[in-house]
Amino acid sequence: MKPRIRSPGFFLQDAHFTRSLVGPQRQHATSCPPSAQLSPASPVSRQWLRLTLVTITAAGVGGYIKWTQDAKAGSTTLNPVRFTSYELVSREPVSTTGSLFTIKPPKSDGSNLAIYEEAWNTGIWSVMFKQPQLQIGRDYTPLPPTSDTEGDVCLRFFIRKDPFGEVSRYLHSLKIGARIEVRGPRIECEIPLETETVIFVAGGTGIAPALQAGHTLLRRTNQVNKPRIHILWANRQRQDCVGGRNESTDAAAEVRPSWLSRIFGSKPDRSYALTKVGDTVESSLIVREIETLKAQYPEQVTVQYFVDEESSFIGKRSIWDCTKSAESSSSGKGNRNLILVSGPEGFIGYMAGPKIWAQGMELQGPLQGIIKELDLQNWAVWKL
Repeated sequence: MKPRIRSPGFFLQDAHFTRSLVGPQRQHATSCPPSAQLSPASPVSRQWLRLTLVTITAAGVGGYIKWTQDAKAGSTTLNPVRFTSYELVSREPVSTTGSLFTIKPPKSDGSNLAIYEEAWNTGIWSVMFKQPQLQIGRDYTPLPPTSDTEGDVCLRFFIRKDPFGEVSRYLHSLKIGARIEVRGPRIECEIPLETETVIFVAGGTGIAPALQAGHTLLRRTNQVNKPRIHILWANRQRQDCVGGRNESTDAAAEVRPSWLSRIFGSKPDRSYALTKVGDTVESSLIVREIETLKAQYPEQVTVQYFVDEESSFIGKRSIWDCTKSAESSSSGKGNRNLILVSGPEGFIGYMAGPKIWAQGMELQGPLQGIIKELDLQNWAVWKL
């Protein structure tokens, strides 16, 4: 998730987002030698010129009229420039603080499927939700589609209710069937085709882009290439990841101050024992999403769960062990390896250093935190 964006007037003033949509403008200059210059136009050439200008003008006017008609009619096609109206289909609780939202266009003409597919093939992407009363927005990351997602026209989101978050509180207050204005897609991070291994360090709702990364990466599996993803998921409470089990021993879960403890100076509560969840406990919705991904791509997905209240935290050893395991199973073809970090700002800063704002843009900033201290070679790091 990204911080909410407040802009004068309306959303299109977001410089970073506008630049990502438009991109650098290219200017082309042409010249020709004197011998190639045109002679004065004949009556026939002037007639063709007028006909060409009329045709171009008519096409432009027709396109503009269609665009304005679509805007007035409320187009149901997801658009990166203007907001599109979606409908809230369901809201299922994941924990006491988070819910799984499902939205869909009020009518489906199939136009969104190609937009979704291109985004899924590219990498990690998000859409912006609008809070209409305050005229602010926040980016949220869709979860991968499921087999029963109504023809894949629906989008699903894991959203935590932040007591200080205007957008998340607004979304949690909506009734089923309410209209929600969304805009996108916005590509947050491309996953290159040659990527072989992704280590995803996720905090809280940062698991959503981790599932996205797994969905994009693992779809490239074939008889020759079998990419892998290792997910390290940290939560404050067990209820956020109930049913999640570590496949390896708990030795990698370091009993040390968490990133929250480092920031606020408190000590970890060592009174909790590492909880072993029994078979009779129903797994949370997000854990079931993870298990589905693991079942679909056996031996290509590994997950480790860390819970603050159980004094198990992601530390240097956890990340180091994942990198060494990935390198030992690498094909040796020089494919790129990625470490992606997603979660609250404090979590990202502790793991890889904070992102920075400069000239109206959010930039990666220098690599810092515990990942820098590991001094890893041949691993690219990206903060989401």
